[in-house]
Amino acid sequence: MHVTPPKSLQRLAGRAIADYKMVHDGDRILLGLSGGKDSLSLLHVLIRLQRHAPVAFKLGVITIDPQSESFDPTPLKDYVKSLGLDYHYISEPIVDLADQHMNGDSYCAWCARMRRGLMYKTARKHNYNVLALAQHLDDLAESFLMSAFHGGRLKTMKAHYTNDDGDLRIIRPLVYARERQLAEFAQSASLPVIVENCPACFTKPTQRQHMKELLAKEEHDNKTLFTTLLSTMRAIMENDI
Repeated sequence: MHVTPPKSLQRLAGRAIADYKMVHDGDRILLGLSGGKDSLSLLHVLIRLQRHAPVAFKLGVITIDPQSESFDPTPLKDYVKSLGLDYHYISEPIVDLADQHMNGDSYCAWCARMRRGLMYKTARKHNYNVLALAQHLDDLAESFLMSAFHGGRLKTMKAHYTNDDGDLRIIRPLVYARERQLAEFAQSASLPVIVENCPACFTKPTQRQHMKELLAKEEHDNKTLFTTLLSTMRAIMENDI
């Protein structure tokens, strides 16, 4: 069932896509769909864009199932099928592989690399040239603080860049959108959100959760915090293609 994202969310995504030249005529875009509110919201933003954009592009969807007892994305199969999109459902024992092969790394980092590798592999196999990810402004701000506080670097996620092999572009059309906007849309549209869409990260406090709480506290006293942070981060968000 197609649902229409609110105009405010469409405008923010459209502006980001235009600012960073994310979508080109003839692109074949593969969207990473976890089942969380963010990726489900982006799914409908891109469907809407596909219908009304001045350029033509193909849209496909991929879900990585890590075969975890606490995370079951199988309900997404019928949902994506109802939208009439090409769907690539990849099931891999990521949780078991982590136990066997992870060495001195966090589970989240290891899992993210595994998922990204599987998405790249699928994109290449099916001739997609763009991978769309659903990180939003809150994610970028949290990454920025984590990098500054713990990594000693001024760094955050790129809005649009080319992978190391030079054959895929990665885009994040929601970099201007707030997490709460996506949550409100997902709830109002009754999107089939899989709430705990990470098999491990909800079991213990993380640096990212700490940054989320810190930002929420600061925003309570400074309502323009995220506008200021976006201005601060723009130089390191710029595409490098």
